[in-house]
Amino acid sequence: MKRFKEIFKRHKIVRVLAVTFLIIAATAAAVILFLTLNPAFGGRPSKEDMKDYEKRADNYVDGKFIYPSEYEEAGLSENIIVSEKKTRPEDKLPSLTPSFSEKPDISDFTVTWYGHSTLLIQMHGLNILVDPVFSKRTSPVSFVGPKRFGELPGDIDSLPHIDVLLLSHDHYDHLDMASIKRLDEKTDRYIVPLGVEKHLKRWGVSSDKITNMAWWEETEVSGLTFGCTPARHFSNRSINDSGRTLFCSWVLKDEYNKVYESGDTGYGGHFKAVHDKYGDFDFVMTDCAQFNENWHNVHMYPEEAAMACETLGAGVAMPIHWGAFVLSSHPWDDPPERFTAAAEEKGIEVVTPRLGETFKLESYTDYQNRWWREVK
Repeated sequence: MKRFKEIFKRHKIVRVLAVTFLIIAATAAAVILFLTLNPAFGGRPSKEDMKDYEKRADNYVDGKFIYPSEYEEAGLSENIIVSEKKTRPEDKLPSLTPSFSEKPDISDFTVTWYGHSTLLIQMHGLNILVDPVFSKRTSPVSFVGPKRFGELPGDIDSLPHIDVLLLSHDHYDHLDMASIKRLDEKTDRYIVPLGVEKHLKRWGVSSDKITNMAWWEETEVSGLTFGCTPARHFSNRSINDSGRTLFCSWVLKDEYNKVYESGDTGYGGHFKAVHDKYGDFDFVMTDCAQFNENWHNVHMYPEEAAMACETLGAGVAMPIHWGAFVLSSHPWDDPPERFTAAAEEKGIEVVTPRLGETFKLESYTDYQNRWWREVK
């Protein structure tokens, strides 16, 4: 009888172990299938793609894009929070209905901010949409992930025809599959950093519409030059694709204006390198939010963003990457408050348009109301 009980006990343990193994295996298989079959995770470069990237990009090393050591430069060591507000506003953010022209004049320069880093730039007679995220969440799925804390000032249907859709990198708060799918029918051309084209193609965008670029490459659209320039950041959309695509900032220039959009970036020597090549900028849109001591090397403190604007010779600057999502632990209004103070100390004019407000560079002094101070 005792021996029978021992045998039964061993068999029971074996059954429990077998069931546990099957559950683990099934869970792992489900995760692999989810990561493989869900198109939101994007595409992967082929061997031919990787050979092309290696030829064109000096910062493509062992199959991954890196921030070169020669650009590494220490910024500020202290993150001094000045706001006492929460990470998301208690009040509704003020917004306006965008007042852009359907087809702007060639000498006009306007920017309509939709929150975070989604921007409609009208320059050289072109409509240029940057990092469009019109979904409620920044996530590969619609039911979980960081949720927008305010209403969009306009939807995709209200946008004009898009001549160029510009992307800085492939993170979910900058590259949103649902938005791209809806925008594609009204978009003529996509200009993206290397590797990001694979995501677009998986989502049904025609390769004929896509131009992919390495750092320091340039392309021209109807007389407007687009320069792909460095950023100190990283890329990934899944758990095993870190560094597979390039991250960048953008230079836009014509005979009227020279403009810089930072993408997501930490502080570094790339700002001087950009200025060495292009000189002073009329207008700079800079990442100054979602910073944290734990990832300080990939997102600047607001004071560092002001330092970057000074290095770039910015005539007028605008803080972006705030006003829509909570992706860090700082108060929601700390970035614009600190950036404005630091930039003004350096003699840089700062514009802070409200959500949906169409800012005109020629009359920039009309857009210097620090509206967030009246919002809880």
